[in-house]
Amino acid sequence: MSIEVWTITQRYMMTVNCYLLRTASGFVLIDAGMAKRRGQLEAGLREAGCGPGDLKLVVLTHGHLDHVGNAAYLKERYGARVAMHAGDYGMVESGDMFVDSKGGALVGLVRFLMKALGLSDYERFTPDVYLEDGMDLSPYGLEATVVHFPGHSRGSIGVLTAWGDLFCGDLLVNNKKPERNTLIDDKAEYDASIERLRAYRVETVYPGHGAPFKMEQFMETTR
Repeated sequence: MSIEVWTITQRYMMTVNCYLLRTASGFVLIDAGMAKRRGQLEAGLREAGCGPGDLKLVVLTHGHLDHVGNAAYLKERYGARVAMHAGDYGMVESGDMFVDSKGGALVGLVRFLMKALGLSDYERFTPDVYLEDGMDLSPYGLEATVVHFPGHSRGSIGVLTAWGDLFCGDLLVNNKKPERNTLIDDKAEYDASIERLRAYRVETVYPGHGAPFKMEQFMETTR
């Protein structure tokens, strides 16, 4: 049985999605967005009726700044627990999303541009929960499972609900069409994650960038 999902899209030199889910025990937020557009995130939370004390869990799909930028603030202001995979802990511990990056030329270019624009650093924090592959999120009111999808980053994960919604972070993007992400840290791991994705029963994909889409749309474009 599906639950209500709010898509909160932040816009600042790019667009990034945060997804707010209402469960029987409170709200769960998937990804915390960019700190420079915190007002857009909080406006979306207010519109859904989510205030301080209502947000039970923030699930971070990976450690990049456009997905974790408000995590420390949400912990302090809303009292939310923050969860992420340990593979990306070095990013939030150091405040540098490129720490230990193995990425190639494209990642290097992005790193240079973001540092030049003062966008590569963000507020450090310590997660409350470390996510693992296969972890059940029902104790937080969400009938969903964590799936480890490394490649875009070492600690990238998705959240797969019991009814087939996949919140995939940056595993896939939907800018002009549903497709693979070109910004990856480890190609072999990423390719393996894409193959693993095909084995799951997924109905709708909620990407970090771009509009939600049906999984069959991605499958059709990659046959």
